[in-house]
Amino acid sequence: MPLSPISRRRLMANSAAAFAAAGALAPLKALAAPTKAQALDTMKKATRFMVEKVAYKGGYVWSYLPDFSRRWGEMEAFPTMIWVQPPGTGTVGHLFLDAYHATGDTYYYDAACKAADALIAIQNPAGGWNYLGDLAGEASLKRWYDTIGKNGWRLEEFQHYYGNATFDDEGTAECCKFMLRMYVEKKDPKYKAAFEKALKFVLDSQYPVGGWPQRYPLKDEFHHHGNADYTSYITFNDDVVGENVEFLIMVYQALGDESVLEPIRRAMNCYVACQQPQPQPAWGLQHTVGDLKPAAARTYEPKAFATHATASCLSQLMTFYQLTGDPKYLARVPEALEWLDSVRLPDTVAPGKPRYPTFIEVGSGKALFVHRTGSNVVNGRYFTDENPNNTVTHYSSFRNINVAGLRARYEKLKATSPEEASKHSPLKGRRALPKYFMVKDLSVEDLSVGGDLSSSAPQGVTADPARVAKLTAELNAEGWWPTPLTTTSNPYAGDGSPTPAPGDFSETKVGDKTDTSPYPDPNPKIGISTGDFIANMATLIKYVDALLA
Repeated sequence: MPLSPISRRRLMANSAAAFAAAGALAPLKALAAPTKAQALDTMKKATRFMVEKVAYKGGYVWSYLPDFSRRWGEMEAFPTMIWVQPPGTGTVGHLFLDAYHATGDTYYYDAACKAADALIAIQNPAGGWNYLGDLAGEASLKRWYDTIGKNGWRLEEFQHYYGNATFDDEGTAECCKFMLRMYVEKKDPKYKAAFEKALKFVLDSQYPVGGWPQRYPLKDEFHHHGNADYTSYITFNDDVVGENVEFLIMVYQALGDESVLEPIRRAMNCYVACQQPQPQPAWGLQHTVGDLKPAAARTYEPKAFATHATASCLSQLMTFYQLTGDPKYLARVPEALEWLDSVRLPDTVAPGKPRYPTFIEVGSGKALFVHRTGSNVVNGRYFTDENPNNTVTHYSSFRNINVAGLRARYEKLKATSPEEASKHSPLKGRRALPKYFMVKDLSVEDLSVGGDLSSSAPQGVTADPARVAKLTAELNAEGWWPTPLTTTSNPYAGDGSPTPAPGDFSETKVGDKTDTSPYPDPNPKIGISTGDFIANMATLIKYVDALLA
């Protein structure tokens, strides 16, 4: 099912929500708790189907029609393509390693190897990964970009083929962590080479100030609608800096490589350097390298402060205090919290919407709202103004931000001594990598010398016997969980016309018939979901782990 890029936290939360929304709880009492053997059989049957029927040369996309006539990642994919963005091939690989750790069954390790080999086949020569890869070769990948990719009106990141790698949407970070795990597992030289190449990519691409660009090696090619090519800017969007910090900490934890400590510290300091002065002590989605000011990216991401990025940066600064005990990471948190309070929308503006505008204009402090006109990538145009009505629906102009929660966390940390706050920091003592990566959304806290992930209770994934019984019962004879594919896309029908098609596409998820962007399917087909496979297997792993404890 094509959907927006999804972290493992959202993957698990969405799975739990969908399970409850389906009204599944009523009949569960009639199902007996599965035995360990039944749970293991369900895991193996589902995995065999994915490995032997679904995978292409070890790699995966996000969803498939049952006859495999169409398949999708964030956009429709060629049959020879594999996806990197979670929940893509790296995420499936993590899941297989988790299953191997839970069961000791080498089938799962072999499955993880196949996923790793597929990712190595598409690893950029510089060491990172693109959003996707094509195992038929670069000519096929370029053809995809020049057809499906180029015509995704709202997916501008796919409208140009750079030939480099991206940190966007966790893809490279997910693969880096997976290659680290593959190497640590059995010290296989094949995976050592891929991991070291990935680590070099992360270190080589880091700016002296500590941040990372969205794409690397650096390019200046795609000047969309007159905008600068934004891919070299320091990127906070989608937690690019935070994901790389987490990976480097894992490297230190697993291998004791002290050479990563200085890049970690430099990355943390980038947040401090990029926080703007009063009266707007906030962050943008991305910042220019020279003067560290907010910068524009996609045409619906203006040069502006971003409230959700600011909240994310504040959370990271508080985590950095816990990692280091350095009070400089807390010093300007109150300023940004007060700024968030100041930009909250009055209840009379856009009632019913979240209260924080996504974008705040630099200088004026006015809220900016995103709109579009036209019908496809050729004749369409995005613009921002101060009108909160009729905003685009695929990229929200409004955000839910828990300022009270951020403030409470700050007050607690402020009252905690540096020594106490950082006593379990993974920078102050090594330990093995966590046993499982997919039973919850990992954070640096899970790497702490005082934590124990294997016994933690993951949010959204439980060892509930009734839920496991339902999963066991619903796995079909072929070995997959039938899932409504709630979104679809228009097949490629040629490039868009310069003349807008009739109709109003200002608030739709898709434009005219030439727009290849995903959109909600009014009549969802039943298909195979990689995300559901991962979430369901994580539930089964947690159940089996509890039985073996």
